[in-house]
Amino acid sequence: MDNRVKSIILTAQKNEITEHFIYKKLSQSMKDPKHKKILRQISNDELRHYHFWKKYTKKEVPPDRWKIWLYYMISRLFGLTFGIKLMEKGEEQAQETYNKISRSIPDAKSIVEDEDVHENELIGLIDEERLQYIGSMILGLNDALVELTGALAGFTFAFQDTRLIAITGLITGIAASLSMATSEYLSIKSEDSSKNPFKASMYTGSAYVLTVFILISPYMFFTDLLLCLGITVFNAIVIIFIFTFYISVAKDLPFKKRFLEMALISLGVTALTFIIGFLLTKFLNIKV
Repeated sequence: MDNRVKSIILTAQKNEITEHFIYKKLSQSMKDPKHKKILRQISNDELRHYHFWKKYTKKEVPPDRWKIWLYYMISRLFGLTFGIKLMEKGEEQAQETYNKISRSIPDAKSIVEDEDVHENELIGLIDEERLQYIGSMILGLNDALVELTGALAGFTFAFQDTRLIAITGLITGIAASLSMATSEYLSIKSEDSSKNPFKASMYTGSAYVLTVFILISPYMFFTDLLLCLGITVFNAIVIIFIFTFYISVAKDLPFKKRFLEMALISLGVTALTFIIGFLLTKFLNIKV
């Protein structure tokens, strides 16, 4: 075995022992027995990977303590499924690595592929509440982005006063969030669904209110109208990017298409209402 192949195997060995400890740490923090069992099983799989590579390196390799802490915190803060799938996406180059190693160790590719398929099947069994209500979150977030970003753009030219725009936007946003939450509650209650109507309404309303505060915040701290509108549009794009990335990772969906679609809809409505506000002030002589 040449030094290049040995170096690749040592890297793979380090990744496996690191992920073993990540899954082990996550399993110890789980209250759900089902999730605890799944994570413990994946942890054991990773440990077997590690010992498989160790047969060829004849070395003990320490785990990456920083990576253990990072993915543990991500999983705790943003959800178990998101944290695990984000970590697994970081390992997508492993396939190319195993192809290289298999030239020297024919058993490597088939053994690791078989175990990786098993791990993916186990990860698919994880059932998180927040992912069950992801549709409710999308509903609240999308409506807030489209409606409030557009409304703030219209208010910017119609009112010409950042404080008044902030207050109007806040009242509009809170009223709309209550309306959306109520509609989601009634919608889920009328369906033959396993989802809890109250929880669904809370996810919708919370996503809406959080988006409202982020979008109106520039108008609460600055007085320049165009600067406030520019920051609001930027914030909207950042929210779309973060949420689309979260969904694409957690639900294994394409990122680029969904991001562009949401961004174009939100920015299109913003541009349209901005023009309407401009026309109202210039041609209808409406002043506040």
